[in-house]
Amino acid sequence: MSSNLLSGARILLHCLASENVECIFGYPGGVTLPLYDALYDHPIRHVLVRHEQNAAFAAQGYARATGKVGVCCATSGPGATNLVTGLVDALMDSIPLVALTGQVPTKLMGSDAFQEADTFGITRSATKHNFLVKNIAELPQVIHEAFYIAASGRPGPVLVDVTKDVFQSQSHYTAVAEIHLPGYRVFSEGHSGQIRRAAQMIWEAGQPFIYAGGGIIAANAAGEFRSFVEAVDAPVVCTLMGLGALPADHPNFISMPGMHGSYAANMGMTHSDLIIALGVRFDDRVTGRLAAFAPHARVIHVDIDPAEISKNRHADLPIVGDLKRVLPKLEAELNALAAELREKNSARRQAWWKQIREWKEEHPLRAERSDSEIKPQHLIAEIDRLSGGRAIVASDVGQHQMWAAQLIRFNEPRLWINSGGLGSMGFGLPAAIGAQFARPDKLVFAVVGDGGFQMSIPELATIANHALPIKIVVMNNGYLGMVRQWQELFYNNRLSEVALAGFPDVEKLAGAYGFTGRTVEDPHEMPKALEEAVHTPGPYLLNVKVSPFENVFPMVPAGGAIHEMVLRPPQPVAV
Repeated sequence: MSSNLLSGARILLHCLASENVECIFGYPGGVTLPLYDALYDHPIRHVLVRHEQNAAFAAQGYARATGKVGVCCATSGPGATNLVTGLVDALMDSIPLVALTGQVPTKLMGSDAFQEADTFGITRSATKHNFLVKNIAELPQVIHEAFYIAASGRPGPVLVDVTKDVFQSQSHYTAVAEIHLPGYRVFSEGHSGQIRRAAQMIWEAGQPFIYAGGGIIAANAAGEFRSFVEAVDAPVVCTLMGLGALPADHPNFISMPGMHGSYAANMGMTHSDLIIALGVRFDDRVTGRLAAFAPHARVIHVDIDPAEISKNRHADLPIVGDLKRVLPKLEAELNALAAELREKNSARRQAWWKQIREWKEEHPLRAERSDSEIKPQHLIAEIDRLSGGRAIVASDVGQHQMWAAQLIRFNEPRLWINSGGLGSMGFGLPAAIGAQFARPDKLVFAVVGDGGFQMSIPELATIANHALPIKIVVMNNGYLGMVRQWQELFYNNRLSEVALAGFPDVEKLAGAYGFTGRTVEDPHEMPKALEEAVHTPGPYLLNVKVSPFENVFPMVPAGGAIHEMVLRPPQPVAV
């Protein structure tokens, strides 16, 4: 025990330092003044964002790019409530996050004091867990428990609400020796009998299909996953959250499945006789009409969260465990089984692979080009060319997100950063900020639409202040593209409130913040403009005007089965 008394604010910073926190994204306010005073001469870096929601998104970008716990901070009342979208976003995508919020002094709680809100109550359903600290003696234990809960098991956001009097109180600081949470269990090893039976089911299958999700990336199990894939030699699809779990240039990788997945991916899922589901939640955007999803397949489902097992699709063989631990055990069981069992269905598997390749050739994902206008797919293909499968791409939400998921290669995990489950517009730019702070060695693209970009324009100041070399690419079609696409296809083209008029002059906008901006409209100039953006030191804002009425295909209509894809724009009927 230290002989010196410390304020609650300094104790909190001690705890963060012991958790190896390097960076906090935040915005100060009245009740967090004691914490910010302690930060003034503390080595932990604080990044001042321009909106609290963006603090949560930036902390997510940091966490998604590294696997570490991201940290954000906001004051009481509106500061805390502005974090809620980012918290739910992290909860949906299983991102480890600790949010620190200030609360009015304990004696004022419940009195409708200035900037008081029931942060604890508001965020109960927005977090994996949350805490309200009204006693300085509880503070160290709570902070370390928060980090443990955020990072362990199925990761997620944890909020710690601290009253101002706790920040100001004085106490001795004693390091926390252990975390003991009797009601919190993490199942990591997987049941050995179930793993053995799963190996048998895999070799018994003639048309196996591996359906891999963000759980592989969350478990840091990409290496183990690749080894498992090569042992099974089955086709692999990675969900929107799982892209990069297997290198895009790996011969077993097909594409993303689901609503905007490829023809081969969705037909493979539909006709498989065994789905090996790893770190996925059978999301509706993947399964389509659930009753028609993989109708002939048995399902092996491996996930660290027991609540996901059989939640949407019944698991014929469930395994609850950490993929980093389970996959090597499963691979060992596969190799241990008799050679005659392993070879039993080899002819059927070869025919299955032949069918998968035919589907890929029949309807490939293509980057369309035009001599008269910039096709959005062409823009994404050029970003992919410059990325080489190695850059970080932080995407906003919409059509550009789907084209990026379809066409950009990710040959490592933690390169693709996007809002998957919640689909939060405005995510891309602040997430790119967090990713660039986390990985200063990496080329970082922020691929955003003209809608989402205008939700986060103030963060251009954050980028400029820190000279972050983020390459911001606005896919500007003048519309809320995905909403417009649905209105065109399913609402008789009644385009209601989706046109985005009044986009700023980006040369002036970027110039006002002290860096370079440019607009490009010519498809022949666009590749060189992107190269200029990449090779210009520091941040760059490139506004690319693309064809306004391009739609994302393939597309599974709402309520449709995933094999009922619309592969191309509807053709006019000849009269």
